Amino acid sequence: MRILASLLFSLCLVSCAPTHARVVSVIDGDTYVVRLQNGDQENVRVIGIDTPETVDPRKPVGCYGPEASAEAKHLLADKDVTLTSKADENRDKYHRLLRYVSLAGQDVGAFLIRQGFARAYDYFPHPRLHQYDALQAQAKAEGKGLWGVCGRGREKS
Repeated sequence: MRILASLLFSLCLVSCAPTHARVVSVIDGDTYVVRLQNGDQENVRVIGIDTPETVDPRKPVGCYGPEASAEAKHLLADKDVTLTSKADENRDKYHRLLRYVSLAGQDVGAFLIRQGFARAYDYFPHPRLHQYDALQAQAKAEGKGLWGVCGRGREKS
């Protein structure tokens, strides 16, 4: 059992370590295509945020979705980012990498929540949940972004 725990910890040190990538394209406000340092391209879903829908053909475009996507494109297109994983999750059911995304040392998810482009996504627990919830409460109180435009942000994406 100790050997297995040691192996899992060692794997996490490799796979949970921050990696660098370049954003190739922005699919929507919380999902990006990146090129990893080894040349592979991957879809990345940002951990802990949810932006209004813009690309799912089964759903209507969400209120403030186009603005969230445009902001993500403005921020991230052709930029180098740092991706950080959680120890207990690597991919979602759509096989996207689940990562926190940082640009020049700044947490992109936190920025998008603070500016009202994203909601704190608390369906799955994560290490930054309390921080993201506090940022959302502040954005909501200030009526920023979707909180000021979309009926106080109640519309689901």
